[in-house]
Amino acid sequence: MPSRTEPITPVLLREWPLPADATSKYGRGQVVVVGGARSTPGAVLLAGVAALRVGAGRLTLAVARSVAVPLAIEIPEAGVIGLPETEDGSPDGTGTDRLASELRSADAVLVGPGLDDPERTITLLHNLCDSIPGKVPVLLDAFALGVLPQVPEVAERFGGRLVLTPNPKEAALLLGVDELDDRTCSRIAATFGAAVSCQGRVASPDGTQWEVSTGLPGLATSGSGDVLAGTLVGLLARGAEPAQAACWATHLHAAAGDRLATRVGHLGYLARELPDELPTLLDELAP
Repeated sequence: MPSRTEPITPVLLREWPLPADATSKYGRGQVVVVGGARSTPGAVLLAGVAALRVGAGRLTLAVARSVAVPLAIEIPEAGVIGLPETEDGSPDGTGTDRLASELRSADAVLVGPGLDDPERTITLLHNLCDSIPGKVPVLLDAFALGVLPQVPEVAERFGGRLVLTPNPKEAALLLGVDELDDRTCSRIAATFGAAVSCQGRVASPDGTQWEVSTGLPGLATSGSGDVLAGTLVGLLARGAEPAQAACWATHLHAAAGDRLATRVGHLGYLARELPDELPTLLDELAP
């Protein structure tokens, strides 16, 4: 296990290998992603593709009903379930019973990409608390983590298996502060009892902290965080522990950005291009 405040390097990751490859899609991990309002279905698309690109074997997307069919066509590898939605196209927080069988067999669940209504998100989280089995790791991103200060009981329900991927604005919201510092990631981890990846830093609830040694400004682009979340949930589904999955995903995300910066340009590559870099990076990190 890594020591405190350690750089995330290829050497570290090779000494902390991911679980061995499985021989079936079920053994490689089943991922459920819940999100996708009508105005932002691309967030779920990016996260889902990233999860598959890091080796998850089976993918289910649960999104607003009006975008379910287009997403199913865009990602033919995924099963897609339409959720009840508001007139504006936001998942209304109900309908989680439609996910019951998928959640029972899930190896990891991601909630948040593409959600756009805080109150409906709170309803959704409460309903999912009753539906996700007790040992399944849960990753909250975007609106699903932004509302956590209002519903601390959700973090308690997911204690010991919770992972958060806040951007700087969301990190400040989680802590109720205006400015961030080097302790932000570890403070969020301790406050919510979660493994946390934020701005190239990773922290676990026990205070252990890591930091990536790669990554360029080009990652600050729309959809990049969705790719990080999808990468992380895919590794969780494969059996990685929360802190391990966060370290691996944070490095892979940053290294993918480096590859694109070299080939495409320092700025201007797209988040949709990041997942295609992940399989090769994983192969290069094999022990």
